[in-house]
Amino acid sequence: MSEVPGIDVPKVTDWLESNVSGAKGPFRFDVIAGGHSNLTFRVTGANGAKYVLRRPPLGHVLASAHDMGREHRIISGLSRSSVPVAPALGFCDNVEVNGAPFYVMAFVDGLVVHNRDEALQMLTPEARANASRSLVDTMAAIHDVDLKAAGLEELGKHDGYIARQMKRWYGQWNQQKTRELDAVDAAYEILVNRIPEQGPATIVHGDYRLDNCMVNAQGDVIAVLDWEICTLGDPLADIGLLQVYWTGPDDDQSAWAVTGTTAPGFWNRAETVQRYAEVSGRDVSQIDFYIGFAYWKLACILEGVYARYLGGALGEHSPEEVLPFKLQVDAAAAQAHEYARRMQ
Repeated sequence: MSEVPGIDVPKVTDWLESNVSGAKGPFRFDVIAGGHSNLTFRVTGANGAKYVLRRPPLGHVLASAHDMGREHRIISGLSRSSVPVAPALGFCDNVEVNGAPFYVMAFVDGLVVHNRDEALQMLTPEARANASRSLVDTMAAIHDVDLKAAGLEELGKHDGYIARQMKRWYGQWNQQKTRELDAVDAAYEILVNRIPEQGPATIVHGDYRLDNCMVNAQGDVIAVLDWEICTLGDPLADIGLLQVYWTGPDDDQSAWAVTGTTAPGFWNRAETVQRYAEVSGRDVSQIDFYIGFAYWKLACILEGVYARYLGGALGEHSPEEVLPFKLQVDAAAAQAHEYARRMQ
C-alpha cells in the first residue's frame, strides 16, 4: 500500500499481526476522522477483518492532551460495564513503531448522524424517537458505571469538577480572547458564585452528543465514541451540555450551529431532561445552571479556535471564512449570560 500520513505501514502491519488476534496483512488504512483532534483510521485486513486505530494528530507535541493510553484504559474499563463501546484490542506505547502511541479497537458497523440531511436519510421518524431515548439512557448508564469495578477510580479528581473547569476555561479565555465580550465575564461572575453542590463523582464524557455516538438502523446506541476529554466529576454537566448540542423539532435554535436533531421524530430538549431525571433518579431542578455553564464553556472553547484561525495557526483564511466562529462565540456567550441571569 502507498504511504499513509500518520501510519508507518510496514511497522504498524508487523505490530498488528503480532498483537491483534486474527489480524492479517496487508492492511488498508482509511481516515475516518482527522483534523486537530485525534486521528482515527479504519483498518481492513487481507482477510476482510476490520479494526479502528486511533493516534494523536500529526505534529502535536502536547502528549498529555492526546493520551492514547488513557483513552485505551477508559474503553477497556467501560467494556466491563453496560456502556456500549467498541472493544479495545491492543495498545502500543512504543513510539518506534509509529512515531506516537496508538491503540486499536474492534470495528463497530453502525450509523453516525452528523446533520439533518443524514438524519432524514438514515433514520425513520420512529428510529429518531428511539435514538433520543437511547442517547439519554446511555448517558445515564455512563453516569452509573461502578468506578471500582471498571478500574477507573483514579481517572480524575472526585471533587470540585465545575469549579476547576471554570478556573481552567476562564484562564484560557483571558489568554486567547480576541476582544472584550462582557457577556462572558458577567456570566462567569454569576455562575462561579452559584455552583451547585456536587454529589458523588461519576464518569463525565465531556462531549456527549448524537454525532459522538453510533446508532443502528432502529436508533439504538451501539457505541459511544470520542472519550478524549472524559474524566470524573459532576454528571449533570453532561446533560447540561446535551441541551446546548440538541435542538429538537420545536426548540429554539441553539448557539451550536450543527445539529441533526431538528428532523421530525427527535425529542425536544425538555423531553431529554425529563427522561434523564426518570432513568437516573437525579435531581435536575438546577438544570439552568448546567446549561448556562455549558454555553459559557462553549464560548471559551470556540474563542480559542477563532483566535487560532485569526493568528494563522490553522492555515490561511479570510475574515469572511472565520466570521461564523466569532458569531457562534457571541451567541454562546449571550445564551450563557441569559441562563446565568435566571439564577439571580
